[in-house]
Amino acid sequence: MGMKFVSAVSALALAGGLTLVGPAPARSASDDTAPVGGALLGRRGVVVDPAAKALPKTEASAFVVADADTGEVLAAKDAHGRFLPASTLKILTAVTLIPKLDKAKIIKPSAEACNVEGSAVGLTQHRIYRVHDLLRALMMVSGNDAAVALAEANGGLARTLADMNAEARRLQALDTVAKTPNGLDKPGQSSSAYDLALIARAGLANADFREYVGTKVANFPAPGGKHYEMANHNRLLGRYPGMIGVKNGWTTKALGSFVGAAKRGGHTIIVSIMRHEGSFWEEVKQLLDWGFASRGHVAAVGSLVQPVPEARPTKPVGGPPGAPPVARAATPAPAASGQNSPLLGTGALVAAAGLLGGGLWIAYGVRRRSRRRGRPLPPSP
Repeated sequence: MGMKFVSAVSALALAGGLTLVGPAPARSASDDTAPVGGALLGRRGVVVDPAAKALPKTEASAFVVADADTGEVLAAKDAHGRFLPASTLKILTAVTLIPKLDKAKIIKPSAEACNVEGSAVGLTQHRIYRVHDLLRALMMVSGNDAAVALAEANGGLARTLADMNAEARRLQALDTVAKTPNGLDKPGQSSSAYDLALIARAGLANADFREYVGTKVANFPAPGGKHYEMANHNRLLGRYPGMIGVKNGWTTKALGSFVGAAKRGGHTIIVSIMRHEGSFWEEVKQLLDWGFASRGHVAAVGSLVQPVPEARPTKPVGGPPGAPPVARAATPAPAASGQNSPLLGTGALVAAAGLLGGGLWIAYGVRRRSRRRGRPLPPSP
């Protein structure tokens, strides 16, 4: 899709075909890089192909509608605007910790975990909780206490936050900074509608993640061998056709945020919204409907990029008898279709040579340029 996407966007831009509502963010003279996912996603207003059916109205300060299968962003508003994420940050917590923690591990939460403010599943200091139970509570009922307990199981808050921020960078969610594992407001914490869609897409590729965000009702352990029932906070589960999950959030400073994914006819649409002052459920339904009706029929305005590729180890090759082997850089894996076009400003391979112990070694690395400039968080309401 790479060059095809660039050509389509260029043609539309030259013809004035893309609807751009609102001013473009200011750029410095030295800022020659495009935002992650494409230059149009740096706009603060709405970006959409005018050939598409009219977008539903939403009171959200930012949103993204994307095709999860192709990665195409079908429409967006202030996609890279940085806002407080509230509990939608728990999507990153889950994506980070699911591969790291044994689901069957039994843990005893600390007093600190049990007494976290805000939404909670009601942990007590008993060794009765499996990681599996806590991940359910994290994504179903937005347990702030479960988030801290999971962080403790991962080696503590400091380590978990480092892991979360490293995972955000790996996914190229560069607007996202985690200061808590549960999304409770903290200075410096941020995400964007683009990043939330990107992180949710990564989560949906994991079967355990899909189970946690898609479970409507489940039992949760209580002391004395008892249990109680918890129900998913996502009001669209079971009410919107094909709804998969994912997560909602709200604080008085962040206001409402939500990431939802639904599947119909073998295709999945993701909608993310941030900073909504009221009830957003009906608006999300309409945005999902628009996404299903528009996918495959409109020009994309950007794309959800692939994670940063892992560097492959060097492969030794033969040399003169008795000489040290020469290391040859492994060929990087090709990018998935549509994820690394020239518009995305992805890095270039850099080669360097040096003499080590009389032998010639060649190494390579990937240089990634900063794809966005941060904007300050909006003032608290």
